[in-house]
Amino acid sequence: WTPEQAEEFKAPVRRKYEDEGNPYHATARLWDDGVIDPVQTRDVLGLAISASLNAPIPETTFGVFRM
Repeated sequence: WTPEQAEEFKAPVRRKYEDEGNPYHATARLWDDGVIDPVQTRDVLGLAISASLNAPIPETTFGVFRM
């Protein structure tokens, strides 16, 4: 490949990476629960931990799964 051909091949991949690498890309498609403002991280984390402690945790009877 010539350097020009290599760049022509890489350009669309770079463009797609830059477009889809943005966190708002995933959030807009509802692939996650949203983007947290760094100023609100402590509040959101506290609420998430508090919510997770509301549900009872049942006893498990299965062993350890190893991959």
